[in-house]
Formats: sequence, C-alpha cells, structure tokens
Amino acid sequence: MTLPFTLQQLRIIKAVASERSFTRAAEILFVSQPSLSKQLKVLENRLGILLVNREKNKVSLTEAGKLFLKYSERILALCEESCRALNDLQNGDRGNLTVGASQTIGTYLMPRVLALFAQNYPQINLKVQVDSTRIITKNVVDRNIDIAVVGGNIPESLKKKLEIESFVEDELTLIIPKSHPFAINKKKVINKDDLYHLNFITLNSNSTIRKFIDNILIQNNIETKQFNIVMQLNSIEAIKTAVSLGLGAAFVSSSAIEKEIKLKTIEIVNIENIRITRTLSILTNPECYRSKAFEFFYNELWTLKNTTKT
Repeated sequence: MTLPFTLQQLRIIKAVASERSFTRAAEILFVSQPSLSKQLKVLENRLGILLVNREKNKVSLTEAGKLFLKYSERILALCEESCRALNDLQNGDRGNLTVGASQTIGTYLMPRVLALFAQNYPQINLKVQVDSTRIITKNVVDRNIDIAVVGGNIPESLKKKLEIESFVEDELTLIIPKSHPFAINKKKVINKDDLYHLNFITLNSNSTIRKFIDNILIQNNIETKQFNIVMQLNSIEAIKTAVSLGLGAAFVSSSAIEKEIKLKTIEIVNIENIRITRTLSILTNPECYRSKAFEFFYNELWTLKNTTKT
C-alpha cells in the first residue's frame, strides 16, 4: 500500500498549524514558500480533503486538518523515537533526553538535579521544558517529553496513559518578614487564629498551588476566605521579595526559599498541628522506548531522592 503522504508533508502541516503562516512555516523548515504551498496542495489532493483554510492574512486548519495534525504529530514523534533508539544502539551511552517539569519544580528543584546529572553524564544532551502540570503531562503522553517531574494535579483523562510514581514530598512553608512581631519575639509556632491577623501575599486565585493550600487549610477548619489578602502576585520570586520587604506573609515551597534562609531575609513559622505537603510525581509514557540516557536520568532521580531536600 502506498501512503498518500510523505514525512515532509507531515512536517509541513505541523509547521503551518504552529506558525499560522505559510511564510514562517517555510522559514522554520528551510524551504521556499512556493514549494511548501505546492507540497500542501499535493497532500490535500491525495487525501481528497481540504486541510487548511486559506484566507487573507489568516491561515488555520480545517476540522479535517486538526484531526490529521493529531496523527501527524504521533507519527513524527515515533519517527524521532526510532532515530533515538538506533542512535542509542550505535553510540552506547551517548544520546539526547527531553526532561519536563512543572513551574515551581522547574524553577527551584530541577536545576539542581540537572546540574548534578550534567556533571555525571556530560555526554548526554539534555533539553528542559518548564510549563504547567497539564501541558507537561500532555507532552509526556504525546512523546514530546521523555520524563517529567510535576507537583500539580494530573488530568484524569491522561492518567491511564501514563506511568506515575511518587517521588518526594514538597512542604509548603509559611514565611514572614524579619520585621514581623512573630520573628522579633522568636515565635516559631503559631495557632490557627493567628493566621487571621496576618497580611497575606498570594498567587492569583486560579493558581494550582493556591487552590491546594486553601483546600488543606479548609480541611483543618481554617476559613481562608477570612484571610486578609493584601496583594496577589504572579510569581514566587515576586512573593518572596514582597515578604522580605515586610509587606506580608506567604505560603511558598520549601525548595524555593533556600537562598532567603541562607541570607536570613525571611523567617519561617509553623502552624500548630498543621503541615502542608504535596507529593511530587515522576511521569513517563509506558509505551515509549527507554533509551540509555533515559535510564541514566531515571536512576539518578532515585539516587538523588535521598540527598535532595525539597
């Protein structure tokens, strides 16, 4: 059976979908625009269906194009995987690996892990993608990421397509300014009622971490709606800076405050009988080929589990 498409045509449909422009798609594929347009037209003729809407200054996929794109991405991912497998066979312990991480992990925990891995395996080319848990999870399923570490909720619709392993516990810590009376009086443990007298700096209400913290507190009979939230910021770095400047208190991942603890710009306080932790998970696709580079990184993660504090 002769297939009605070539791999180059699959690359073209993928590039057109991502760039929404024939010109930019041609540029990233290093072909001329007329050649790209011709190949796309040949593909549509062979399939007998329109894949791309061509309007003035606007390019978009038809419903048929969107369906074909899903299969194109899967085919191309498998082609890349086969090349990695053959390269792995030929070159032994040399290879490429794409690692994913959700945002807090990618910013604070993963760089330490990657630095240690790079020291032990300098011959392996690592690529890192940091994004929301939902996007990272989807990319593992789609074979665009080999292995990932995430802290957010994994979409139920994708769980059955993944191998999910508990990695380490990440504690979400309450930090206050050095100038706060609790810090001045060296009060290390506060009670639930003390929370209502703090000025809180938080991530926005749609944040996964914010929702997780609120749920834990609510389960412990704390009315988070009664908190005095003085500021909502869009990054952990901004929150830490605001706390160190004396603007309020905040819950942040313990992995995010190592520098501040060393510099003594903030203080940690514990809440009596309450500890907020979340389990970080390792995600892999059980259907994917596991290269030697993958095995090295996977084993390194488990070795580092006992030596890396989160």
